[in-house]
Amino acid sequence: MNDSESALDLCAVAKSFQQGGVVLRVLRQIDLQIQPGESVALLGPSGSGKSTLLHIAALLERPDAGAVRVCGTDCSGMSDGARTLVRRDRLGMVYQFHHLMPEFSALENVMMPMLIKRQGKDAARRRAYELLQSFGLGERLEHRPARLSGGEQQRVAIARAIANQPAILLADEPTGNLDQQTADTVFNNLVELVRQHELAALIATHNFNMAKRMDRVVTLQDGVLVTV
Repeated sequence: MNDSESALDLCAVAKSFQQGGVVLRVLRQIDLQIQPGESVALLGPSGSGKSTLLHIAALLERPDAGAVRVCGTDCSGMSDGARTLVRRDRLGMVYQFHHLMPEFSALENVMMPMLIKRQGKDAARRRAYELLQSFGLGERLEHRPARLSGGEQQRVAIARAIANQPAILLADEPTGNLDQQTADTVFNNLVELVRQHELAALIATHNFNMAKRMDRVVTLQDGVLVTV
């Protein structure tokens, strides 16, 4: 990726769904560029298409029209296998619900993406240890998810999302399932992480006060992005 290239570039992205006999146009000509180190908050009411937009950016869904470029590479025409590799190497995803594997410890959950990428076990363990320490979870390394609080589980999920050192972090209501105090802590961790690692971040949230802490705020209205 050249210095002048966006980390994430959505160009004229459109997406519709068929519901009964009605076509719902969820996204209409979405244009969005995010630079390395830039954090962008995505606002919009429930059902506005935020999750759909994130899934398209994460190469989990294909748009009906338009292009998705990741670190300068157009992924639109790629095979599913090639898109999976881009997702593994370049993208990190955090959801509202942590989706940790219950039978594994916090440390093992964070190691998993690195092991899937065929990194050595010792190197994966060291990086997972360092990430969890940086999130204040040094005393929870061997705890399984059931023994962690909601905020701790989400911090493990964020550590897992950046384990493979992605260029882009995508998050779908990452604090929506937490109480306000815990949500503030986790969100602050997330924004600090984005800036520290110079990630490009697109984070969907309902909380405008949290969104204002980020570099830029955009809102989905009737399928169109509007800058706040």
